[in-house]
Amino acid sequence: MATSRKLIVEVVDARNLLPKDGHGSSSPYVVVDYHGQRKRTQTAIRDLNPTWNEALEFNVGKQQSQVFGDVLELDVYHDKNYGPTRRNNSLGRIRLSSSQFVKKGEEALIYFPLEKKYMLSWIQGDIGLKIYYADEVAPPQPPPSPPPPPPPQEKEAEPVPPPGNQPEKPPAEPSPPSENEKVPEEPPPDPAAPPEEPPPDPAAPSEELPAEAAQPVEEEANQVSSPPPPPPPPPQPQEAMKAMQREEEIEKMASSISKSIPEMKFSTINGPQPLRRHISVESFASDFSEAGSIERSNFDLVEKMHYLFVRVVKARGLPTNGNPIVNISVNNYRTRSKPARKTNFFDWDQTFAFSRDSPESSSILEVSILDPSDVADQNFTFLGGICFDVTEIPLRDPPDSPLAPQWYRLEGGGARYGDLMLATWVGTQADESFPDAWKTDTAGNPNARAKVYQSPKLWYLRVSVLEAQDVVPFTTSSKEISFQLKAQLGFQILKTKPSSSRSSNPSWNEDLIFVAAEPFVEHLVLTLETRNQKFPLGLAVVPLTSVERRVDDRKVASRWFSFESPEEKKRVYRGRAHLRICFDGGYHVMDETAHLCSDYRPTARQLWKPPVGTVELGIIGGKNLVPVKTVDGKGCTDAYCVAKYGPKWIRTRTVSDSLDPKWNEQYTFKVFDPCTVLTIGVFDSWEMCEIDGSKDATRPDFRIGKVRVRISTLAVGKVYRNTYPLLVLSPAGMKKMGEVEIAIRFVRVTPTLDLLHVYSQPLLPLMHHIKPMGMVQQDALRNTTVKIVAAHLSRSEPPLPREVVLYMLDVDSNTFSMRKVRVNYFRIINVIANLIDIVRWVDDTRTWKNPTATILVHALLIMLVWFPDLIVPTLAFYVFVIGAWNYRFRSRTLLPHFDPKLSLIETVDREELDEEFDTILSSRPPDAVRARYDKLRMIGAKVQTALGDLATQGERMQALVTWRDPRATGLFVGLCFLVAMILYLVPSKMVAMTFGFYYFRHPIFRDRMPSPALNFFRRLPALSDRIM
Repeated sequence: MATSRKLIVEVVDARNLLPKDGHGSSSPYVVVDYHGQRKRTQTAIRDLNPTWNEALEFNVGKQQSQVFGDVLELDVYHDKNYGPTRRNNSLGRIRLSSSQFVKKGEEALIYFPLEKKYMLSWIQGDIGLKIYYADEVAPPQPPPSPPPPPPPQEKEAEPVPPPGNQPEKPPAEPSPPSENEKVPEEPPPDPAAPPEEPPPDPAAPSEELPAEAAQPVEEEANQVSSPPPPPPPPPQPQEAMKAMQREEEIEKMASSISKSIPEMKFSTINGPQPLRRHISVESFASDFSEAGSIERSNFDLVEKMHYLFVRVVKARGLPTNGNPIVNISVNNYRTRSKPARKTNFFDWDQTFAFSRDSPESSSILEVSILDPSDVADQNFTFLGGICFDVTEIPLRDPPDSPLAPQWYRLEGGGARYGDLMLATWVGTQADESFPDAWKTDTAGNPNARAKVYQSPKLWYLRVSVLEAQDVVPFTTSSKEISFQLKAQLGFQILKTKPSSSRSSNPSWNEDLIFVAAEPFVEHLVLTLETRNQKFPLGLAVVPLTSVERRVDDRKVASRWFSFESPEEKKRVYRGRAHLRICFDGGYHVMDETAHLCSDYRPTARQLWKPPVGTVELGIIGGKNLVPVKTVDGKGCTDAYCVAKYGPKWIRTRTVSDSLDPKWNEQYTFKVFDPCTVLTIGVFDSWEMCEIDGSKDATRPDFRIGKVRVRISTLAVGKVYRNTYPLLVLSPAGMKKMGEVEIAIRFVRVTPTLDLLHVYSQPLLPLMHHIKPMGMVQQDALRNTTVKIVAAHLSRSEPPLPREVVLYMLDVDSNTFSMRKVRVNYFRIINVIANLIDIVRWVDDTRTWKNPTATILVHALLIMLVWFPDLIVPTLAFYVFVIGAWNYRFRSRTLLPHFDPKLSLIETVDREELDEEFDTILSSRPPDAVRARYDKLRMIGAKVQTALGDLATQGERMQALVTWRDPRATGLFVGLCFLVAMILYLVPSKMVAMTFGFYYFRHPIFRDRMPSPALNFFRRLPALSDRIM
């Protein structure tokens, strides 16, 4: 039945509205405008926190994907009928894009802050809304009045012709079919029309076209849809009719294949003419420039790769009852189609793409039909074939329309009157037939084609366990019993802390957070246990489809869930639990580390902001790849690329047995935050071994290397094309596996100010700051998310292997490594190096190593002391000068990449690498584990000493005023009192000037001994003497 889409706007309530009636209150009502429709709510009389709970319906009239440009405007007004005001004063407004609306069932209550309608308005408050799309079944329309009975042939072509516009009956065809089974074998009168397309709706043209134009549509519908036969001609013998029809059919087939008929044109592309099989053809060099010019396509970041496309649709008139196959031979490539499906025709509908990168010795395309049903051992019976001159095949490049297949008469073999429908053209990888076509560089593996994946939509499921009642344990003793609630969602199992209680009403007040993926097919299983009993006390099942969704920190309604006996067949009441369950859509479910994340958007679509741009990625190819496996005694690599940005994953086709693969595929990703990272990985596929039936086909795909690109480092509109080394770290050390060439471009779709405004916004959504999670909990949830995403993508077709997903998401990035400890240490030293340089410069200045600089510093000190307003501008100008000076020394590399020197790969010890790649439960010999433990103890001793020294300095600071040393504390307190009295009496500028000149005094006035202040601080007591 027909459905109509509606937009439902539930106006729930508002908070903290501004009083506008002159008596400290307001009488608000809401007006909503959407797509030319306006509706309003009732008036809430004298209420600054009104509640409406009204649902307003709007007709969409278009598909959801076409209304993303529409805007919903909502205005809140004060009703002038209540109060002394003379007009409806504005209390605020909001404007929402249609891209933020969701389907019914995904809606959540969201409070939007009200904005100003006019520049000088004073607005405050929020309004709570639920906005979603709903599909309603349209009521059936009454049937129209029956028209006058038309002739049988016209009735089949036009079910409901308009009165008065019925076309005249077309003249009878020379040889109308007399039986239904003869219609499919009859060739169409116009070879330009593809017979495999469904017939157009005859009712629609009859209302728009005149009678003269409706007549060809009626004839086409009669020929394609095989209607009942027209009224029979004068009676003739049945065998004579069949013979006459067969002769006319053969004449039509011959005329459709003959060269004397004019060429049929489709979007300025002419179908190729077949060659006679008996002529001798010399070697030709194909020239693409003769076939036509290639138009610019969307694949502008990669190189054009020309392919010869052959689409085999179906055949008829073949003298076989089996399932024939099609053999195609061109450019030293030979392949066979799948067996035909036997219907009214022999159907294949399969497309083949042959590489045309370099001229070959042969320029003949041979298409043959073979019958494997009669002869065994791969000895096929030749039924017929067609030959084409490759240099005459037309060239097509989108946005050209697809080339329509045509019927060609088979020559040679046993199919004397057989025909084959096919289409052949020269195109590029931008052709819409390329992704699903059989390709020469993929060796025909169906799992080697390119694919775009989407990560599942993930939610945080928050289960707040409050209390339980009527829980009756199996023991009747009066001792305290520790109750524990276990919650399980799929493979995730979480337990509350034990709650000890003498009664049957334990309480917890604890939150359990799970990761759930749409669609919600699993149920939340709650089990009540005791620490002393092994079997559960009760069981409750909660379907996730009934759980409420929220996008903020508001409290959802709590519910009671009854426990039942898990063992007995009958339902036995075992108590109940008080829970608050909801989906938290305001969080971003992390599947990557925070500093390498590619998306920070929350789960709820209503909170998404419009994209700031798009990033276009062109994966060109690999160079000098290392053979990673051996097949038939020969080293080879079957490489493919995987890119991940946000929830979108892409996988290129797998190029078989090539150390310099060429992919030349281009993809586009939406960018919502420029401070994100795009990851590209190269892998070797073991699935290609499945063709040969190798036992290694089940091995995991081998990682060849990875590249990361931070979007914020890309200039707007600039194309970055570069070759990056593929580095892999293994227990044997770093190894270069080859190179990958990519091209990338960032395109801005928002104004520059909006793009710069993103830098002032928090990375993570608001819920991460309102209700933050601990680091341990975040790591556990991230590991769970990675498992869910890997399981989801491994079930796709073709599957994305689990090991590929884990490598792209950097699952092992948090494992312990002595190499990473040293790397982070040197990173800290590098960060504070500038601070150390400043300290050294100050020390050199105060010791008069450069007298000119010291004199200038004295002058600067005098200026800043007497004019303190210049301190902040001077510092800002100094930072500007440093940044402008460093601009000359900025990095000249196109895009930053993995740095082996920074990673200490070249100087790392083999033993440390072996420790880094060891599993959590070590699999190394006991002697190696003992040696590592001793080494770790030595490092721990140094860390212990450093922490002790830091704690000692802090305790000495505390000892200044805690009277641990009475004399030292008394001296310090008295000195502070004296300094305070001096500063009260002496101007601060004089004190600052005196201190500055004293600090920068000449070395002849200095003492080589430490200062008295430092000596006093070092004598203060610490708690280190009390440690055992």
